[in-house]
Amino acid sequence: MELADKIKAVSRMQEYINNHIDEEITIDDVTKTAGYSKYYAMRIFKELTGRSIYETIRALRLTKAAKTLQSVDEKVIDVAMSYGYESHDGFTRAFFHQFGLTPQKYHEEVPPIKWFIHYPIEDYYMLKEGMGMEPKPNERVSRTVTVTVVERPARKLIFLRHNGNDYLSACEEVGCDWEGLLNSIPEKFDTAALGRLPKFLIKPNTNGQAFFVEVPLDYCKPIPEGYEIAELPPCTYLYFNGMPYEDPSDFPYAIKIVNEAVANYPFRQFGWEISDDAPFLGMGAEPKTGARAAVPVKRIIKAAEAFVSVG
Repeated sequence: MELADKIKAVSRMQEYINNHIDEEITIDDVTKTAGYSKYYAMRIFKELTGRSIYETIRALRLTKAAKTLQSVDEKVIDVAMSYGYESHDGFTRAFFHQFGLTPQKYHEEVPPIKWFIHYPIEDYYMLKEGMGMEPKPNERVSRTVTVTVVERPARKLIFLRHNGNDYLSACEEVGCDWEGLLNSIPEKFDTAALGRLPKFLIKPNTNGQAFFVEVPLDYCKPIPEGYEIAELPPCTYLYFNGMPYEDPSDFPYAIKIVNEAVANYPFRQFGWEISDDAPFLGMGAEPKTGARAAVPVKRIIKAAEAFVSVG
């Protein structure tokens, strides 16, 4: 069986799981969509995703339960029943096994935990093989990019350093749990991002790259092992936002459009220069929101303005 056929089969199973995660799902239901025998479908699913079908369903449901515990003031037993668990004890054991703490403790303290993200297998191989990076003849993704000025107050940056040259090499170095973990922080200013650290946080013999999220200055919850936290001064960002798109597989092209917009933007013409006092934020792409990136900038002080301010 060719790899491409395996990818398509696993993708169909992932899609079925995502579409029916709030319903009763059996292994038979999932594997039927693959077009192969039950046991072969189960084997290639784990081979390509690293998890069994059952583990994937459980992790997705527990992550949805965690999001509910974070945002809604419900009793743990009510949340347990909502996500298919028949007892408080069974839910507590499963939640602890997945996240390393009880649902009650999570509900009360809401620390960062590793929310499970079900990465589409087609996206992984698209990035790995460099597919989808060239413009499509039918221009399915709009090339329109909006630019918005966003002021950030003094705040903190929670970050995980890596020396990868791209997303995949970075994940191979430090894992991909960063996205679920950082996005589980309800206090965050925006979604978790990847990009370059501000100059004062770059260490010698590193490339300055990291995964990170910005949080309020008074954030004082425990920092996950391997992560660091530092204070950032107030700054201005230019947010570059691409248009929404329909086909999820178009995400590389959506990101490419925004990156090109950043590279070609006439910063100085509009009175800006790029700053190295804050991180560059690459926030990926989602069909409903489009691709997003944020560049730290500061106003250019002209000679006449400098003379007036000194005088």
